[in-house]
Amino acid sequence: MAGIEISEKAAVRIRALSQEKGTPQGGLRLGVKGGGCSGLSYFIDWAPEPAKHDQVIERDGARLFVDPKSAVFLAGTVVDWQQTLMQSGFVFRNPNVKSACGCGESFTI
Repeated sequence: MAGIEISEKAAVRIRALSQEKGTPQGGLRLGVKGGGCSGLSYFIDWAPEPAKHDQVIERDGARLFVDPKSAVFLAGTVVDWQQTLMQSGFVFRNPNVKSACGCGESFTI
């Protein structure tokens, strides 16, 4: 199973969040939950440390925590940071997605 990757831009943003929150062992929690107009949706949150069974992905001091159930749906995903004039945020390039809704918030595998 292909791993989950963190882009260089996402790593910079995750490290900045860690400094802002004062949690050097913290990381971005990424998961998949049921819901949304296409069946599944991503969720992200900040976690001060990984949960017991989390997969921990690291790049240049940036940490990403993924629970085992979500990891199945996220295999091969690249977590990136995008900043444009209109918006900024994490984006997920997931090769498993077969279709997504118009808003980009939910998807089908």
